Amino acid sequence: MNVRRLIPTAALSCAALLGLTALTACGSGSAAADKKGGRLDVVASFYPLQFLTEQIGGDHVSVSSLTKPGVEPHDLEISAKQTAKLNDADAVVYLKGLQPAVDAAVKQADLKTKVDASTLTSMEKHGNEVGGHAAAHDHTAGEEDHADHGHSHSESGDDPHIWLDPVKYAEVAKGVGAALAKADPAHAADYRKNTDTLVAKLGGLDKEYAAALGNTKAKVFITTHAAFGYLAERYGLTEEAINGLDPDSEPSPARIKDLQKMAKADGVTTVFYETLVSDKTAKTLASDASLKTDVLDPLEGITDKSKGTDYFSVMRSNLTALTTALGTK
Repeated sequence: MNVRRLIPTAALSCAALLGLTALTACGSGSAAADKKGGRLDVVASFYPLQFLTEQIGGDHVSVSSLTKPGVEPHDLEISAKQTAKLNDADAVVYLKGLQPAVDAAVKQADLKTKVDASTLTSMEKHGNEVGGHAAAHDHTAGEEDHADHGHSHSESGDDPHIWLDPVKYAEVAKGVGAALAKADPAHAADYRKNTDTLVAKLGGLDKEYAAALGNTKAKVFITTHAAFGYLAERYGLTEEAINGLDPDSEPSPARIKDLQKMAKADGVTTVFYETLVSDKTAKTLASDASLKTDVLDPLEGITDKSKGTDYFSVMRSNLTALTTALGTK
């Protein structure tokens, strides 16, 4: 017997319609949390914001990063798959001005919750001064030379490296916590509790840095690119970068000459490089000026080369490297 003939046409149509509706609902962005076991589906632009969101969200969020470990965040290009994932998420946490491709993708995405970390703390300009501290040691340099000593003229925006200052990172944490609580009010109390815990840990890290860096012999340190401006300002240090805010830019011969003179005048012992970009220029400068080299990690991603497994352990490794290089009175 043909069972299909026993089912009225109207019933078949209704069943088909209900099936179509169910499929549509499953594919909609509003059901993203359901696909993650009831957790809020959050996309973070890169590691510092991924870590922060995971710490605050706990078991209530599923966090993924657009920037894979080992990829230099400034150079990130968004794939079609990542764009689709972004559009299907419940929320995105990003830092406008750091990754142009992410900024463009977020702007196009149809998301209710978009959290821009740059709006959660005050932003400043670093690494843009022409000549800077290093050039001040070369009083005989001409105007033409000085025009080449600074960083790229395209670096007119704010310094995005706010996560390297524990105080500013804590301010971002508070804003992200409030955004998650608004997006998922059922778990708002947990988000607030986790935010308070993270902020307290960052406060402890700030005290460690202040105590260790407040009594050093030297106050100037050299890095490959200007990622540590906020950190230096917070703890009374001066960062001199071989490159500017862009880690891939190339320094001029005049800039290298100024840095060599500055290193000798200010008792600099170490040139710091990082794991995600080439260390060639840093090691060349160190060799020419008879300086040591060491890693100062801008914490843009965690890899097997990182001196630590998370934000806090790497920040403490950075503190050890800085205090060793700067010396203690």
